[in-house]
Amino acid sequence: MKFRNFKMVDYVIFGRGSINQLGEIIAPHRKGDAPMIFFVDYHFEGDAAFAARLPLEGKDKIMYIDVTDEPKTKVVDALRDQLVKEFGTVSGIIGIGGGSVMDMAKAVSLMMNNPGSSADYQGWDLVKFPGVYKVGIPTISGTGAEVSRTCVLTGPTRKLGMNSDFTPFDQIVLDPELVKGVDKNQMFYTAMDCYIHCIESLQGTYLNAFSKSYGEKALELCQEIFLQKDNWDDDSDDKLMMASYAGGMSIAYSQVGVAHAVSYGLAYLLGTKHGIGNCIVFDKLEEFYPEGVKEFKEMVRKHNITIPQGITKGLSDADFNTMIDVSLGMAPLWENALGKDWKEQMTRERLRKLYEQL
Repeated sequence: MKFRNFKMVDYVIFGRGSINQLGEIIAPHRKGDAPMIFFVDYHFEGDAAFAARLPLEGKDKIMYIDVTDEPKTKVVDALRDQLVKEFGTVSGIIGIGGGSVMDMAKAVSLMMNNPGSSADYQGWDLVKFPGVYKVGIPTISGTGAEVSRTCVLTGPTRKLGMNSDFTPFDQIVLDPELVKGVDKNQMFYTAMDCYIHCIESLQGTYLNAFSKSYGEKALELCQEIFLQKDNWDDDSDDKLMMASYAGGMSIAYSQVGVAHAVSYGLAYLLGTKHGIGNCIVFDKLEEFYPEGVKEFKEMVRKHNITIPQGITKGLSDADFNTMIDVSLGMAPLWENALGKDWKEQMTRERLRKLYEQL
């Protein structure tokens, strides 16, 4: 096929308090007494007021997802097995949280209807069957997981997503009220995932008018929020949520680039969280994205954010080789960043030197 015919999220609702409509949104998708399963970020565990807002019926269940570590294939498989054992089947899975929780919801949804291990589907277009009904509700903005066609997982041998047309959510609920009170540093790290999406997309070889339109708008919103405004307010939350959406849409028809390819290696070996990992890497990428990195450093200074340094100091040759192997496995990201001859440009030696700077 000459042009990508990609799958988008089926339904989108945006607005403060829109989570209150969740009950009527999911009602038509209930199948008999099969429950809706709510995957909720463990940050909300013990928050009775938040739990009371969820439209539980019958055998519905809240499962609090620990995001200390990013999603692993073995955890996805274990959750699938638990749900099958307890309920046989479910009506749907609702992921409420950041990118890790939403990715977990997408992955478990797919694995409810696909055999084997989720590790078998790490790659592009390997998923054979649609998952159960799935809803994404972000409680932090930036990852774009709410609109992406992947759910990124760390498996036995690599960190790679289940990239497929079956992966996008059937429904997303964008409620800016839910991002209130997020830790300042965490908010920044996750928001910068969106900013970096835009820089990598807009400077990539895959760029086209579709991705450019979304990328430019998302970038404009990030610049307004983090450079032009002096105080964080409700308008900031609203705009950052839409920047995350547009940034995710931008890479849907293009790709990310060097920062993401390198940060996957960090995440696989060191367990570095995605948002902060991207910031650690992007901070050192002047040779690839000079203007973007300059602007990023301005944002870091303005908001008094700390970017960890020296995290690869003291690693062994074997450790560096592991990160390099994982990173070089992200071929579409490198091609978008450097072109079809990326293998000649990004040698193992050059990538090793880049990792050593981190």
